[in-house]
Amino acid sequence: MPDQMPVLREPKPARRANRKLLAIILLLFVVLLSVLFFRSSISKISSVTVTGHQHISTAEIQKAAGIAVGDPFFYPGESEYAKRIKQLKSVEEVEVIKSFPGVVHITVKEYPTVAFELSDKGEISAILSNGTILPAGSNYVVDKPVLSGWPADDPVREELTAKLADIPPDLLADFSEIMPFPSNSYADRIRIYTRTKFEIITAVSLLPEKVETIKAVIETQDPGSVTLLLSDRYVPYVSEDEEEQEQ
Repeated sequence: MPDQMPVLREPKPARRANRKLLAIILLLFVVLLSVLFFRSSISKISSVTVTGHQHISTAEIQKAAGIAVGDPFFYPGESEYAKRIKQLKSVEEVEVIKSFPGVVHITVKEYPTVAFELSDKGEISAILSNGTILPAGSNYVVDKPVLSGWPADDPVREELTAKLADIPPDLLADFSEIMPFPSNSYADRIRIYTRTKFEIITAVSLLPEKVETIKAVIETQDPGSVTLLLSDRYVPYVSEDEEEQEQ
């Protein structure tokens, strides 16, 4: 019985060609949609809001971020915008949130104001906890001490501003003026005047450990002179009536 030849199936090139053509058409369709989408207004930033800032303006923050209405929404990313804004000296923290379509919200936290400084021209500047000095603006309230008599770029002043950031807000608000008062023993000695009529002499390096003592004296004693260095001393002011009685 003669061997039978196997039946060979004929290839079906038409079906494969149709699939390839369909894939190409689909790819072109996706590319076309992508081009149309990224050229449309829906892929652009339509709104930028900034909150939390006090000393720097919205325009300064947007300029630092490199962001404006009409820019591409999807790039740069949130972290890149935040990184750019943190280059501003007054900014401690920043959060950038994008909400599709087109909305970008920036929340800024600046370093806290710990003191003010009065220039020779009578202009008030705010001193932040990291030592940055900025114009106080027009809506400021002098609820922090005024630093007076400090030379420019004084390292003791920079250390002082860092220490002031850790003082309780109610006590810091009671400080009205802080002046340098160096001595041979304490190059960082300072004189503090309070709104409650106390005069306090201490050193910047000792300030953190003397905070509780300062609070206790102010809360329990009559106005007077307080020295808080190696040893502590309190001397109440003598009133005019007491002076007359002594005489």
